[in-house]
Amino acid sequence: MTEQPAPAASAPEDGSEDSATMHIGELAERTGLSLRSLRHWDEVGLVQASGGRTEGGFRLYTAADERRIRLIMSMKAFGFTLEELAELTTAIESSPTDPLAALPADRATFYATEMRRRRDKLAAQLQDADALLTRVSPAPPS
Repeated sequence: MTEQPAPAASAPEDGSEDSATMHIGELAERTGLSLRSLRHWDEVGLVQASGGRTEGGFRLYTAADERRIRLIMSMKAFGFTLEELAELTTAIESSPTDPLAALPADRATFYATEMRRRRDKLAAQLQDADALLTRVSPAPPS
């Protein structure tokens, strides 16, 4: 069964943004992820539709789900597996001020080391990209 566009998200009853729900299509548009990715992330438990489902079976997402997705998207550049993304996301959500403290020592060391190493690699790739862009871009007019 394919999910079709549905009516607009329900309005918050208590004035809280977190109590509002949105359909998968709206969430896809807001985050830039495909419907397929969102469905897959739901199926593997990375981001589940915490707003439940409509009577017609459509997934309902909340603002908290969107925040989780944006957090995961910010970590994707590090190249972690879905399982690692889930573990790290849960740690960050559990302890926002000291996320690695929420993990066993060996996992905390792994993430701290790997994130630094992978960040340095990304920085080097960005420098290479900047150098190439400078090389191929025409000089601005004087």
